[in-house]
Amino acid sequence: MADALSVIPASVLRNLSDKLYEKRKNAALEFEGIVKQLASSGDHEKISLVINLLTTEFVYSPHANHRKGGLIGLAAATVGLTSEAAQHLEQIVQPVLNSFSDQDSRVRYYACEALYNIAKVKGDWFAYDPFSLSLLVFMTNSGHADSDGNVQSAAHLLDRLVKDIVTESDQFSIEEFIPLLRERMNVLNPYVRQFLVGWITVLDSVPDIDMLGFLPDFLDGLFNMLSDSSHEIRQQADSALSEFLQEIKNSPSVDYSRMAEILVQRAASPDEFTRLTAITWINEFVKLGRDQLVPYYADILGAILPCISDKEEKIRVVAHETNEELRAIKADPAETFDVGAILSITRRQLDSEWEATRIEALHWISTLLNRHRAEVVLLVLDIHACIAQDPLNFRQLVVFLVHNFRVDHSLLERRGALIIRRLCVLLDAERVYRELSTILEGEADLDFACIMVQALNLILLTSSELSELRGLLKQSLVNAAGKDLFVSLYASWCHSPMAIISLCLLAQMYQHASAVTQSLVKEDINAKFLVQLDKLIRLLETPIFAYIRLQLLEPGRYIWLLKALYGLLMLLPQKSSAFTRLRTRLKTVPLCSFNGDQLKRASSGNPYSQILCHSGSQISEDGDITQDNGNLQNGINFGSRLQQFEQMQRQHRMLAKSQAQSRISSASLSKEEPKAEPWRIPTSEGNRPLSRSSRRGVGQFQI
Repeated sequence: MADALSVIPASVLRNLSDKLYEKRKNAALEFEGIVKQLASSGDHEKISLVINLLTTEFVYSPHANHRKGGLIGLAAATVGLTSEAAQHLEQIVQPVLNSFSDQDSRVRYYACEALYNIAKVKGDWFAYDPFSLSLLVFMTNSGHADSDGNVQSAAHLLDRLVKDIVTESDQFSIEEFIPLLRERMNVLNPYVRQFLVGWITVLDSVPDIDMLGFLPDFLDGLFNMLSDSSHEIRQQADSALSEFLQEIKNSPSVDYSRMAEILVQRAASPDEFTRLTAITWINEFVKLGRDQLVPYYADILGAILPCISDKEEKIRVVAHETNEELRAIKADPAETFDVGAILSITRRQLDSEWEATRIEALHWISTLLNRHRAEVVLLVLDIHACIAQDPLNFRQLVVFLVHNFRVDHSLLERRGALIIRRLCVLLDAERVYRELSTILEGEADLDFACIMVQALNLILLTSSELSELRGLLKQSLVNAAGKDLFVSLYASWCHSPMAIISLCLLAQMYQHASAVTQSLVKEDINAKFLVQLDKLIRLLETPIFAYIRLQLLEPGRYIWLLKALYGLLMLLPQKSSAFTRLRTRLKTVPLCSFNGDQLKRASSGNPYSQILCHSGSQISEDGDITQDNGNLQNGINFGSRLQQFEQMQRQHRMLAKSQAQSRISSASLSKEEPKAEPWRIPTSEGNRPLSRSSRRGVGQFQI
């Protein structure tokens, strides 16, 4: 302090704090000269002491005139330092910036004046140091918000100077400036808002500054200003937004995602002008962004649908156009297109009080069903699966599902596999199949039961979701759980001969498969039967039945498997592709491994009459477990099961016979010609007897 006082005359220090401006000004000029001499001699240590004296004794003084003089002195010191100011500038600027919050408006005015003079001298340094420039800008901001008119005027002058510094500098760092801008975007002071919009506009005009890339950081603040009470601020914010929207249209690369979230929120604003601007931006984004906006389709739709019923016609028109644009985009669910989210939005809008919104929500549901029916079905199934966690609801769900398959066979054909597989994933495959089997066992519509069982059997044999269930059934002869599942499915699988044979082959119950095949001698071998048999032969060549093909390498051990397959071969027409396929496979079997006893046992008329009986139980030569009680294997009475199968098939044959008789009766009735009464001449086409050519046509159709 003593060194600083020795450099500066007492009269200069006294005049620097005088109440008269002229004396303070003259003292500042003398102060400038002193600092200039120190700088020319390179005595920066004393310069630092002098600046510290001005700061502690004047700028931070409790007396207003001292603070004013201190600010003038700091500006004078900067002028005196000229090119040497850079190393002292931080020491000079900080006290000035702190003075912007002074209680005395005149001190705040002098702070603006001092900062103006400092920036004018060393503006290049401010541009080089982003932090100092940011502080400079936002202290200017404080000046704009000042209640005193003189301070505001001074802040305007300073603001223009700082903008000139930025636009002319190539050292300005926008990356460090934007966070400070973002922090202040939601202030309510109208002067500050004007100041911020002005800075955004100026920075956007600088060719080397990419403000569009930082738009998401202050876009919400600009939209917030659209509802300002000041018409001028609303106009400035709208002008800035319009300019940015035009830049977006012309830019090849835009980050739509972050801005889309902001626009969706602003589209629900209570302010009409804000809603219109937001929905207009969304409209342009949908046209321009398209695939980039796929993850936000649901949110955008949630913003559009309410606006379709807006009280303002302009908003309704733009919302309707945007809705059509969005619906025209065909996105792939694999590309983050969330069908579930869109379905949830549309479902919510069905409860809207506005009719137009409800109608558009229905149109969207229709669109989803047309384009993404599988995904919609899966979502519905997910919901049903959640409800079906309760045992009672589970039973009702499966009954309802079977009922829908019964009344709409096309649903079973087109979506049956998808629905069953999804339920098996969501609700446990074994539980689903057991319940379906129980329902189908007592199904009155035998034709439907047969079709349904065939569908379930195909899903069981081919779906990856049911691999564990297949593994359990393969262990039916050695595993109690597998045996129980086999028995549970058996009764309903009896509706279809090929399904029951497939089940037996899957469970490695080859002796019973052979018995069922032998019983088919009573069946009407029609086209439907052969189609199902052809499917089974094809399945035997798939990876699922690879273990059966490997077992054929040991025909002596799996003799009943061989007999079952030969039985199927005998049912096929020789010229069919299935016959050729199965015969080719059987030709590869090494028959030399048979022995006489095995052939004798396999040629027995009753597959169950000569089961090897020993004390206790053991694995038979065909991989079966045999017990000491005749037709029982692992607790399964196969003789009784065979009778159950034959009884079910008898019912199907009786139904088929009844249906055939009905068709014959109907055909006979259609052949009978109406007899005209002898006293009445037929006068209408409906009463005219069939012509000779017509009778020939009927006869030919009947044949």
